[in-house]
Amino acid sequence: MELDFERCYRAVDSRDQRFDGWFYTAVHTTGIYCRPSCPAVTPRRENVSFHPSAAAAQRGGFRACRRCRPDAAPGSPEWDVRADTVGRAMRLISDGVVDREGVPGLASRLGYTERHLNRMLGAELGAGPLALARAQRAQTARILIETTDLGLAEIAFAAGFGSVRQFNDTIRAVYARSPSELRQRRTARRPEAGTITLRLAYRAPLHAGALLGFLAARALPGIEDADATTYRRGLNLPHGGATVSLTPGDRWVSATLRLADVRDLAPAVARCRRLLDLDADPVAVDGTLGADPALAAAVRAEPGVRVPRAVDGFELAVRAIVGQQVSVAGARTTLGRLLGPATQGELRGFPGAGTVAELPDEVFRMPASRRETIRALAGAVADGKLDLEPGADREESVARLLELPGVGPWTAGYVAMRAIGDPDVLLHTDVAAQRGARALGLPHSPDALAAHAESWRPWRSYALMRLWRSA
Repeated sequence: MELDFERCYRAVDSRDQRFDGWFYTAVHTTGIYCRPSCPAVTPRRENVSFHPSAAAAQRGGFRACRRCRPDAAPGSPEWDVRADTVGRAMRLISDGVVDREGVPGLASRLGYTERHLNRMLGAELGAGPLALARAQRAQTARILIETTDLGLAEIAFAAGFGSVRQFNDTIRAVYARSPSELRQRRTARRPEAGTITLRLAYRAPLHAGALLGFLAARALPGIEDADATTYRRGLNLPHGGATVSLTPGDRWVSATLRLADVRDLAPAVARCRRLLDLDADPVAVDGTLGADPALAAAVRAEPGVRVPRAVDGFELAVRAIVGQQVSVAGARTTLGRLLGPATQGELRGFPGAGTVAELPDEVFRMPASRRETIRALAGAVADGKLDLEPGADREESVARLLELPGVGPWTAGYVAMRAIGDPDVLLHTDVAAQRGARALGLPHSPDALAAHAESWRPWRSYALMRLWRSA
């Protein structure tokens, strides 16, 4: 990835938080790397170089700044937008695929050889998949060291390291301190037993009310609940279940995780970030949408509206199918019957595809054709024929969705937007979208709205959220 030196240096000199996560600044005189907004004195031009990833800076021999914590910066919004192999690879690495399946597993999912994948990531990011996963392991380990009472050997394997020695060497290389020294520096406050609390950074602005309102209106009893300040839900993770509580604040979202297995910390964090769209670039989005006179007032009044995404692609697809041609409240009622009674005070993850495929007819309180659509969806996901996670090939997944009986363009588009993470979906036949367009003085017939929306590319998913809010 080519980084323009002058543009990067101006961002560093102005301590512009919008560029945190886009690139990292390596200071050759100190041997550290920082995020662009680091409050330290701006280094001289001749003493800096810029890297497209934390892994690339670490590969160059630089350690993380203790002041600005560059490893905790928001992720690059580029990986949310891009649908190519590199973008898909970055989303899968953040979900912990390399830790669980190794580089061969990552390459297999993407349909490339390991050698070619290494070459592509090295050219774009200055580091291969192992180095990128190593940088993520180091951050996961730091969080566990500073927020839990787990033994250091337990943390080493929970973070994905192959040995304690590898863990010690990596922590020293990245943070210039041993794991035990990092633990000595943590605050005196002791976390509640069995919980991990951390901050999920984002790029301001963030319209938290729009996010929480959308999720609260669709919350399923026993799976999730939400109020004006906090969203809580159960998760199914690679090594077990979990619950998470997310409270948006100024500059970050406070996340409290209760994990059945601490090896799931990295995928839990990735899914929470994805759910709340925390790696988005709201300035770029609002700049494009605000250029349309019909949307300008809404953008000024409510900056930072995000697209609520999903922690589980299959769950989102089931919800989309159940929600076809019914109200949000009606869909919640139907889904509640499908899921069965909830245990008071406990949250659980949504049932997996294999479980749903085997449910008896009587729990599907819906037309028989819709029941069979859900069964076909569950079978395709369970068999691996349909991938609905963020690392999926977007075009292929949408095409396979459309092959299922009872799945049309609206459902496939909704799943692409919220589950697979496509930022450029416009559901122009959606009645609520048309009603919102009318309220804003926009063309509101399907064809006219679709034609007008061409100027909103590549952020039509965000425009759709604003149409729904206006409706």
